[in-house]
Amino acid sequence: MRVAVGILWLLALGGSPQARGSCPSQCRCSLHVLGDGSKARTVVCNDPDMTLPPASVPPDTSRLRLERTAIRRVPGEAFRTLGRLEQLWLPYNALSDLSALMLRGLRRLRELRLPGNRLAAFPWAALRDAPQLRLLDLQANRLSAVPPEAARFLGNLTFLDLSSNQLMRLPQELLATWAHLQTAPFLPGHRARLVLGLQDNPWVCDCRLYDLVHFLEGWVPNLAFIEARLTCASPRSLAGVAFSQLELRKCQSPELRPGVASISSPVGSTVLLRCGATGVPGPEMSWRRADGHPLNGTVHQEVSSDGTSWTLLGLPAVSPLDSGDYVCQARNFLGAPETLTSLVVTEPQTSTEGGGSPEALWARTGEGAEAAAYNNKLVARHVPHVPEPAVLATGPPGPHMKEELSLQHFQMGAPGERSDGQARPQDARMVRSLKVVGDSYQSVTLVWKAPQAGNTTAFSVLYAVFGQRDMRRVVVPPGKTSVTIQGLVPKTKYVACVCLRGLAPRKEQCVIFSTNEVADAEATQRLINVVVISVAAVIALPLTLLVCCGALQRRCRKCRAGGTTQATGAYVNLERLGHREDGSEELSRRSLSEADRLLSARSSLDSQLLGVGGGRRINEYFC
Repeated sequence: MRVAVGILWLLALGGSPQARGSCPSQCRCSLHVLGDGSKARTVVCNDPDMTLPPASVPPDTSRLRLERTAIRRVPGEAFRTLGRLEQLWLPYNALSDLSALMLRGLRRLRELRLPGNRLAAFPWAALRDAPQLRLLDLQANRLSAVPPEAARFLGNLTFLDLSSNQLMRLPQELLATWAHLQTAPFLPGHRARLVLGLQDNPWVCDCRLYDLVHFLEGWVPNLAFIEARLTCASPRSLAGVAFSQLELRKCQSPELRPGVASISSPVGSTVLLRCGATGVPGPEMSWRRADGHPLNGTVHQEVSSDGTSWTLLGLPAVSPLDSGDYVCQARNFLGAPETLTSLVVTEPQTSTEGGGSPEALWARTGEGAEAAAYNNKLVARHVPHVPEPAVLATGPPGPHMKEELSLQHFQMGAPGERSDGQARPQDARMVRSLKVVGDSYQSVTLVWKAPQAGNTTAFSVLYAVFGQRDMRRVVVPPGKTSVTIQGLVPKTKYVACVCLRGLAPRKEQCVIFSTNEVADAEATQRLINVVVISVAAVIALPLTLLVCCGALQRRCRKCRAGGTTQATGAYVNLERLGHREDGSEELSRRSLSEADRLLSARSSLDSQLLGVGGGRRINEYFC
């Protein structure tokens, strides 16, 4: 009787044990009744020796929890038979690989929790097999990125936890799926439509984080965060700064600012190609030849104050092999536009044009040629070679001829001088210590040093009003390191460059000056010199006179005392007796003229000769 009652009780609970399946040996199974009266089975497996999900899970299981096991991977369709499964928890295992088919057959799944595993990637496409999924917990894994295509499978979620991973940014496509939360109506008393966990990730705070920061700036009632304060991890200057304190710029693709499209330059000259671009982040600039040949020059990178990235390609001593198209590329993650610059290397001119005024020569060189230009980034591109007028080649220049030379525009040296410049390195004749000395409000003098330059080295001076593109040339005679520029405008700012004849100047060979400031500074310096000299004279002159007078007085006293004694002795000595060799005495036989001779400033040599000639020894005394 009791056996029959037991069988009827089992049938009332839902069928035979074979139909329901047995509980896996490594798990615990429990059956409980839900609030609506339905029954739900929960299976919990936490055996640390378990390496694969159990194969014999009862098909009526609604909650499956595999935690703290040694499971490393979940094979495809591992849970296909669990059609009634609503909660799948796999926390704190050793999972590193998930199959894209792991959710096949789980049409009623609402929660998927995978915290504390080793997942470096997640099969986002597998979420299409779980249309009822509302909760996805991927906390404390090793995810480094969320791909843009993942946004298609996350639109139905109300809870997403990506905290404590290796995320540096989120795709714009994912943020676009959450944009409707900012405009959707919010009903008081209802829970938030989306709960996000994004904290404890190494966020890179650059322009690619702009949309996320902007999304979090406004108050969104339909959005809640597990941890509201998000901080930057890099760059180092922003480490630890909260998102609410950031001022980021929106990303922009590179926009090129090319230089000239075509350049013609003679053989042996130096050519400088430049190309600029703007973008966020700042683009990487590069040069290459369109024909694939290697570059025969150096590339310099710099960023101007307005954020423009510039790349400068310097081609020294160009030859016909350097002719061709040069490609400038600006690249960031949004694009890589390019621009083309053509270089034509021409042979040097051998014929000379006759005569012509400086104004006519200026007009000829200004047409069809690229004049030297100056700005804060580029000193000059190329100064075309123009032959000297025939009148300038006759004889050494006089004073008037020198002034005429100083007014010539774009005048280059003779071919012989250019070959001498090519024979020696350009750096050996670099102009150094360029200074401006003020003469007047209409003229200045430039002085420089060139330690390695020879007596035949010729320099040229380019000058122009600051900001103008065209520059005038002053030819400096060989061997000189100074020049005076006449005809300047008062109260005007100028730029002047000194370089070897036939070469483009460098930035360190230029100086900016104002005519008023230079003249005033020179006048002030002269006034200071005059004042210093006057003060020194006033202080030093009395002291000098006092010392000289004292010395003169002492000298005069000595002369008076010494003169009296010497005169008396001289006259007495003239009247002394002389002694012969035999001991007898006699008066001196010297006449008055002889006494005068002894009193004169003759040398003692004459006296010695006179004594020897007389055959006697005479004691002489000089005053």
